[in-house]
Order: sequence, then C-alpha cells, then structure tokens
Amino acid sequence: MNHQVALSFEDGITRFVTCAPHETVADASYKARINIPLDCRDGACGTCKSFCESGDYDGGDYIEDALTDEEAERGYLLACQAMPRSDMIVQIAGTSEAAKTGAATHQATVTDVVLHSDSTIGFTLELDDRDALSFLPGQYVNVAVPGADCSRSYSFSNGPDDKQVSFLVRYTEGGAMSEYLKTRARAGDRVEFTGPMGGFFLREINRRALLLAGGTGLAPLLAMLEKLRETGLEHPVHLVYGVTADQDLVEVQRLQDYAEALPQFTFETCVAEESSEHPNKGYVTKFVGPEHLADGDVDVYLCGPPPMVEAVRSDLAGRGVTPAHFHYEKFNPAGAA
Repeated sequence: MNHQVALSFEDGITRFVTCAPHETVADASYKARINIPLDCRDGACGTCKSFCESGDYDGGDYIEDALTDEEAERGYLLACQAMPRSDMIVQIAGTSEAAKTGAATHQATVTDVVLHSDSTIGFTLELDDRDALSFLPGQYVNVAVPGADCSRSYSFSNGPDDKQVSFLVRYTEGGAMSEYLKTRARAGDRVEFTGPMGGFFLREINRRALLLAGGTGLAPLLAMLEKLRETGLEHPVHLVYGVTADQDLVEVQRLQDYAEALPQFTFETCVAEESSEHPNKGYVTKFVGPEHLADGDVDVYLCGPPPMVEAVRSDLAGRGVTPAHFHYEKFNPAGAA
C-alpha cells in the first residue's frame, strides 16, 4: 500500500511525495526530484536525520553514531532508512531551496463568492487539477489578486480531501483582494495560487486540544475540524472563537454541525465590544477555563492577529501553564499569514 509523506521544510514550504511499499522516504523524495539532505544512504552518517511529526514507520537499520536510541525514541528518523507504515509528516532539516524544490503553482476557477457579513467574505475555487494539490489542514497559500500585481496569503477553510478549496477573507476597505471580491469577482474568474506553506497544521490528537480563533483566523481551524470529522475524535477538543463586533461572527452553524458530528468537540463564541448583545462579552482568554488547560496536558492551536496571539501567550504565562504543544499563526490586516 502506498503512503503519502508531507516533507515540511524550514522555510515553510511543504512538498508531498508518495512512498511505495518498502520504499524509503529518501528514495521517494529523490524520485520526485526533491533533493533532501543525503549522503551515505546506509544509515551511517546521519546527514538525512529528520523529525517525524506524525505517522508510523519502520526505522530500518542504522548505527548509533547516526541516530541514537534517545533520538529515535523522541521521533527522529533517518530518511534513507525509514519506510512508512502510514501517511507521515516529516520535518526536513533544510530549506526547500537547498532541496532544489519549491512551492507548486496551481490554476483555478472561482465558483462562488459569499458575503458572510460586512466584515467577512468567503470564496471557493475549483482547481484545474485537484489531484495535484495536497495540503495539511491549517496551511495557507499565496493567492494572486486578479487584475493586480500582488498576492495575499489565506489559509484553507476546508478539509484536504474536499473537491474544491475555500477561504475566508476579512474585508479591508481599499484592500486589493477585498475590493476584488466585493466589487468585481464573478464565477468563472481565473485565479492562480502558490503553496501550500506554513508550519501551522494539525498534528495527531493524542491528548486534550484547545483551539483559539480570532476573526478570520477561524479558517484554518475549520480545516482542522473538517479533517477530524473524517477521522473521528477520541480526546476532547474545545474551540473559543472571538471577534470584535457581533456582525463579525460567521460560520457558527458550521461549528454547530461539527459539534453534532463529534461528541468530543465543544465550542464557544465571544465578542469583544462592550456594546455587543452577545452573552459572552470579552476576549478569548476570558473563556478559557482550567478544565480546558488540564494543567498543561493540552495541545493549543491559535490563529489570529498578532495582538491576540501575544495576549494568549501572556495569559498562559500568567497562569503558570505551559502547554504540551503550542502551535500558532499570526496574520496581519492585509491577510498575510
């Protein structure tokens, strides 16, 4: 059985290769013309040492000078020896440029543009070759703005197995993508994007998880939840989704659908403005309780504007809580991840 391996490079680029039965990660990479670090090919030098974020594999044969027992226990592997037993995510020690590869460019057609509110617009694309795109839930792409010489970065808001891809955009008056989507976008428009990119993506859920979203930072968390709906969920996952004003709350029904499909998933929404009519007024940190943090035995996924990210980090530090894993993505008003 073939397995897909996501190669995550230090510069944020992710490339995917397919490993045939009894094929090593290195062999599959070189077959795809991705030159990951490699030297001896015999498990003796350690040049191809990489870290497995998730997945199962046969570590193969190697000497301790190349990979110690302690490193292997922590999840390190030798790409020249490791043979996947499942799909994997592997951190490569090096940049995509050094591996003589880069992010792929994809051509697509606009199929839908939805004005969720005055502040949030969603759009959906149909790719010319959907099979050519693989991504990890939580990652983003750089989308070229039609009719403008610039691009914007947006996280997928759908699961990696969906036939089409979708995005959420915060409307910014005068913004290149904002104005295109609000005033000119039509079904049938041609769009180009490059990716996937980013180290913010869903890992295996091995303990309680806390998801925190600010505004359109909800998008990558929706992609994660879509993946979890497909795979199932054994550990509790709680999401707190905060916005500035009542009108900014979007996709709440979709969150409710996930809660009905996944008994272990719960969520709350909150609004920061004091004039809000929402029952939960305040920032996301106000609605994170000790039960969500489990004395640090929790994985935290956070996506929002920089002030929110820093506020959450400060809040956790103030509580004396260090999460088992803390993954976050900052974005600025122009939509760059």
